[in-house]
Order: sequence, then C-alpha cells, then structure tokens
Amino acid sequence: MHIYIARLISLVTLVAAVALADSPRQTISPRQTMPLNKSWTFQLGDPPDAGKSDFDDSAWRSVNVPHDYSIEGPMGSDPANMDGPFDRKSPSSMFQNRDRVVETGGGGYLDAGIAWYRKTFTLPATAKGKRVAIVFDGVYMNSDVYLNGKHLGNHPYGYTPFQYDITDDLKFDAQNTLAVRCNVEQPCSRWYSGAGIFRPVQLVITDPLHVAPWGTYVVTEKAGPDSGDFTVTVHTTVRNDSDAPKLCKVSTKLFDLGVRKPDQPSDEFNHIPPTTSEKTSLRDAVPEGISDEQTIASHSEVTLTTKFKVANPNLWSVDSPHLYRAQTSVMESGKPVDTVSDRIGFRTIEFTKDNGFLLNGKRLQIQGTCNHHDLGALGAAFNRRAMERQLQILKEMGDNALRTSHNPPAAEFLDLADELGFVVMDEAFDEWKNGKTKFGYGRFFDDWSERDLVAMIKRDRNHPSVIMWSIGNEIPEQGAKNAGEMARRLSDIAHREDPTRPTVSACNRPNDAVRMGFADALDVLGINYNINHYDIQKGRTLIGSETASALSSRGEYGLYLDEDGQVKIRNRFNHQCTSYDLDRPQWGHTAQTSLLALKNHPWVAGEFVWTGFDYIGEPTPYTWPARSSYFGIVDLAGFPKDRYYLYQSQWTDKPMVHLLPHWNWEEFAGKEIPVWAFTNADTVELFLNGKSQGTREAKDLVQLHYEWKVPYEPGTLKAVAKKDGQIVATDEVVTAGPPAKLELTADRPTIQADGDDLCFVTVKVLDKDGHICPNADNEVSFAIEDPAVIAGLENGDPTNHEAFQNTAARKVFHGLALAIVRSQETGGTVKLTATAEGLFPATISINLKPPASE
Repeated sequence: MHIYIARLISLVTLVAAVALADSPRQTISPRQTMPLNKSWTFQLGDPPDAGKSDFDDSAWRSVNVPHDYSIEGPMGSDPANMDGPFDRKSPSSMFQNRDRVVETGGGGYLDAGIAWYRKTFTLPATAKGKRVAIVFDGVYMNSDVYLNGKHLGNHPYGYTPFQYDITDDLKFDAQNTLAVRCNVEQPCSRWYSGAGIFRPVQLVITDPLHVAPWGTYVVTEKAGPDSGDFTVTVHTTVRNDSDAPKLCKVSTKLFDLGVRKPDQPSDEFNHIPPTTSEKTSLRDAVPEGISDEQTIASHSEVTLTTKFKVANPNLWSVDSPHLYRAQTSVMESGKPVDTVSDRIGFRTIEFTKDNGFLLNGKRLQIQGTCNHHDLGALGAAFNRRAMERQLQILKEMGDNALRTSHNPPAAEFLDLADELGFVVMDEAFDEWKNGKTKFGYGRFFDDWSERDLVAMIKRDRNHPSVIMWSIGNEIPEQGAKNAGEMARRLSDIAHREDPTRPTVSACNRPNDAVRMGFADALDVLGINYNINHYDIQKGRTLIGSETASALSSRGEYGLYLDEDGQVKIRNRFNHQCTSYDLDRPQWGHTAQTSLLALKNHPWVAGEFVWTGFDYIGEPTPYTWPARSSYFGIVDLAGFPKDRYYLYQSQWTDKPMVHLLPHWNWEEFAGKEIPVWAFTNADTVELFLNGKSQGTREAKDLVQLHYEWKVPYEPGTLKAVAKKDGQIVATDEVVTAGPPAKLELTADRPTIQADGDDLCFVTVKVLDKDGHICPNADNEVSFAIEDPAVIAGLENGDPTNHEAFQNTAARKVFHGLALAIVRSQETGGTVKLTATAEGLFPATISINLKPPASE
C-alpha cells in the first residue's frame, strides 16, 4: 500500500476546502490522499432510487466506515427463529448438499442481505484540472458504486481492492453524492464473511501526469552471492491523463526507517516524515536512482525503471524487521508532479526441497497460524489496533508466520506484518469455478479471477513480509482433468506480476493434486492435514499449509467420574470441547501430533496451524446453539487457551511453564485429577500445597506435555521448571473462593482521540484474595463516560447469544470477559465502570491523547 508523502504548498487551500468530515492524515501535494471514512448514512434493505443524487436519506442512520452490518444482527425472516441477533434459520449457515439442505453454522447464524451507504462531499473549483479517484480497499460484496447518480461499476469480490476515476463525473464547488450498494446473498462463504464497506475508503487527487494505481514495483536483489550489498530496481508505471504528450522521468530515493520499537505506537512509526534527518545506515548520502526521460503519449501509460545499489543495508527478518522507505517522484521540467512512497525491506527468501525455508540464507522454521479476517465482537470491519493486538498476542506465542485464509487481507494487515516481523502466505481464493457455496466466488471466477489476483499482487508485492502467493485453498478442481491447466494459468499470472516469489496452493487431496498435474504448476506444494504426505511427497518443496484443527474451549476440561469412580476426560460436552489437547475433527490432528510431525520431517518448511484465533461461524463439531469456532489457540475475546502455552513451549526459547487445569474441583475430593504441564525446560517438579508430586524429564517425553495424577485437595498447585539444574520458570493454580470483586485491566493506558483507536479492557471476577474464579459466570454491567464509547463486548464462549454490539452487559465465561472501548475525537480522560450483583465494582481510567497536528 502506498504511503503518499510529497508536501508542497500549492494545494494546501484545497485540503482546507474539501468538505469530507474526515481529517487527512497528511497534506500531500500535488498528490493528496484523504480518508473518506466518516459520516456516511446507512440503510439496510434495497430502497428504489437510492443511487440517485436527490434521494432523501435523512432518515438513514449515520455510520463511519469500515462498517459491518451483519455483526449488528439484522432480524431474520421469522422472529421465532431469533435468539438475540442470531437466526437459527439463517441462510448463511445452511448449505446445499446434493438434494438436501444441511445446517452447518458456517456463517455464524448472522444474516446479511442488501444494504446501501451514501455520503456527500464538496470539492472546490481549484481542484479542477486534477485527477480524482475513489479507492476502496474492500466492500463485501458484489458492490455497485454510484456518483451523482451515475453507475461507476460493479465489483463482485469482497476481498480485493478497487478504484474508480471519478474526475469526469465530479461537481466542483457543489455537493457530490456517493452511493454504494452491497448485495450479500447467503450462503456466500463457508465462514462468517461480514457485510458492507468493511475496509477503508479514500480519495486520491493527482496531477494528470501521475503514478498509476499500485504503479510502483520495488525489487531488491543481492548484488552477489557473497556480497552484503543489494541492487534496488524500481519499476514505475506512469500515466498521462492530459490531452498532450508529456516528457518526464522518475526519481527514487531511499530512506532508512529502522525497526519499530516495542513500545512505539504503530501510528507514530508509520508516519515518520520523509526527511534526510531520518537515522540512516546508508552512510552520508541518500541512495537515488533516476530513469531516462521518456515521452508519454496522451491518455496512455509507460513503465519507467530506476536502479541503484545500496551498500550493506540492514536486513529485514522476523526478529529484526528493519524497514526502509522508497520515495518515488515523477519529474516534469525538473519539478516533481507526483510523489509516492513504499515501505520496503531487504531480505532474501528461498524454499528448498531438503532444508525447508531460508530467510536471508538461514533456515527459518515457519511457525505460523491461519486466521480469518473477522475481529471478534467488531465483526469483519477492519480496525488497525484490533488487528495489531491479535498479531502481538500471536507473536508472544512464538508465531512468526501468517496465512491470510482464505482471501486477500486488508492492506494495513500487511503493514503490521512488516512492522512486527511475520512472514505471510498471501492467499487469493477459497474456490475457483467449482463453488463451495451457492453464492460464492465461483459465479465470478471466469470473468474476475485474473483481475482479482492481479489487484492483490500489485497492491501487496512491495511488502517484505509476503513470501508466497497462494492461488487457492482446497480447490475442488485439484482432481479435475484440467487441474494442471487451471493452476498453471493462475500461477503464470502470479509469476508475470511478481517473479520474485513462489506460488503455492493448499491441497487437502495431495494425491489428486499430484496425479492430475495440479501440483506441478506450483512452486511449493501446500499440504493440508495429510501429514503422511510429508514422506510421500518428499523431493518436492513442501509446506504444511493447514495443520492440526485441534478443538478446545477456554476453561473447559470435561472431567467426570466413570462407573468405577475414576476421574476421566470427556472430549465433548454441552456444546464445549475439552482444553486438554485431545480433541480434533475427523480430518485433523491434535496440536501435539502436528508439531511432532514437523519435528520428524525437517525438509518441510513449517506449518500454518488452523487457527490462531477463534472466529465467527464454522462451529465444528457442533451447530446451533454454537455460533463461533473451537479451532482457535486464542478465543474470540483474545484470551489464550491452554493450547497457546503448548505452542509457546515449542516455538520460543524464553523459559516458561504452564499448568492445567484450574484447581477448583471440590466435587472430586480425593480423586486423581489429570494435571498437565507445558514447558521448554529440561524438568518440571509438581507440588501440591508444598508436597512434591514428582519430577518429569524432557528426555522421557513421548508427547509434548508432562502429566501427573494428583488426588484433589484445595490449595496451591505449583510447577517448578529447571534447565541445567537451575529454576527458570514457575506456574501456580490456586483454589479460588467465592466471587467477591471485579477487576479491570487495560491493554494500554493511553489511546489516540481519533474516533478509531481502541482500548481492550479485560474484566476478571476475583475472590477476596485476588484469585480468578474459574467457574464464575456473573453478568457484568458497564458504564462509560464521554468522550469514548464501548464498541463491543465478548467473553470467548462459542455458545453465547448475547449481541456482540450490546454494550450494556455481558456474562463472564470462566471468570473473564472483554470490553472494547473506542475513542471519540476529543482528548481527555474517561472512566469505565463495571458492576455485578453481589460483587465489589471496578473502575478504570483511560487517557485519550489528541493526534499530533500534521
């Protein structure tokens, strides 16, 4: 995604005059990019003539975008089927299987349908002579866009960016009316899709001679196999929309941004002004490349190339994600008429057949997760801070890789991956022509697949985090007669647009993929679940593109007494799944099984676990009343499950130990409770109320956990982990008393007062001594002061039918809940108060910091 950076004076008055309600982050002249996210009107339904300029929308609701109208829970056709916002008969969760309809819960029992958005804005007469485009990063789905009553176009796929040049249809010094229609027919997805303008929108104003949309392609290559120097080649597509030929050249300069500090806000790092005062490892001069001059005919475009060398730049890696800024200007008569910027990184990537994946020449075990795009209680509406929080939680677990399953992500997702240090499998499609759902992408594949794949690659190809292009997930055609031909077509398109990265597809039928030539069209063969194919396909370049699918519910363990009075573990019960790593669907594996498979097959590049976070929809192994998944290592509220610490024990070196289950088992007094520990230490000794229960050693492990049988008595269960004979980590679980009080903890004490930033507040139910009550399910009520609002509430229970957008109250699940606070555009301090019957209340203060003036 371009970061537009030139700052001249000529159009400052234009910025001041544009009545868009949004404040631009940067004044950029001659190019301006202005967010168009605030003060839209919205209406569910399909009123006639809503695309016309004179349509009366005064009774419509005011919303900001990104916005997801499905998460709000519009009513289903029959109120008798509704439970809160959830519709038992929602078509989103009913799938056609041959001659019968099967309930799967795939869409999370949330409806969608048709809806409209409208917005008015004014451009002054001084904007005449410029080119103006409106850019959508994603509208779900099948959108139609109108400007001043004129239909600009239809864009079916909800996940790819698109834009329209609106110059010829604009009014100046008069009101313009923009209207967007979304048509979400269900079922359109196998998971919760969301609905609406769910990613950012912006206006881009340029000189008629300008860089084309996503028109810079920056390639960094080592100067030689043993050299630390790199060659930078920038291919810039310049468009001339004037009525006369233009003589121009392109200049590219490079600036060093460094590595984002752990405590540095993303917003601060992302908007460092492009000056030569930036700290630099580029010695005394800023590297610059200048193209030859070339004449561009009227209403046409040409790609110009600049090239220069950089001596020994700092490399981008998952541990040190060092970034640079490539600033590219179009020069006419010696003056810049357009300037854009791309953040880039210097790194080399290589997938090998016998040694996995190499980053900067060294083997990197891909320790990744698959993730859908929804953000829990916020739905599918993209929010930078919400996504950043998810990635930070995964990073702490040891995750170093992300798969954008099963669609292109929001542009800012990749900005965060660049900053935080993740490698990314960027995925285009979940289906090709042979659709998986009645109203899925298969309807559009023939006409749109090349356009959508190209849009994804052109937008994303300058990100150092992206290391491969996935052309599809579990594509039904992998076993078809024309499988190889279809895969080759998409793979060739990817290679044409970016020859520097390999193509991959996630294959759930690798035998068919190999037999029908599908696999031969790929640079890397992705294997979903079929771990036996790590041996069968040895000799190919392999990645575990989707692994595990282990099932669990946070805080649920399924302990019961069998006929002999012995404590046993029930994997599934009451629409929940045990948190012991024992449960999986028929096609999947436990987390431990998948991890061991990778340990035993070092030629495989690594894995992407299904999934990092729980997500709305696809509530396998259940249907109603379950409305969200059980696959996540982290629950829908962002609270780690026990499995999180299993991965942390295998994916990190920082000493740790984690015990499960909790220690409130009064009904099993004297009975032997199965106790597990995850650790990366050599030994773990377990104590109950100070008495040793025995030591377990890593050398004796068959699975990836330590286990004891401990007769239950209340008190303190403590694990002591040692390495080389020294204590390196401990963990305790304590028998909690009755619920006595609430506690609120904010993820950050200060957030930006920009109307978009979020503070995630954890709600805990504690006993009088401050121990969390693991069985508490109290209902907690919330009150918040201006200038902030509660954007959503969640507790991680996949069966909970309280509305995500209910901001007044929420039950805790196993003692925890989450309140998401959204800032408004006024600075100050706000207080969030939580109360519950019979419990001492809690209050927390959150500081709202006005954004720095531009």
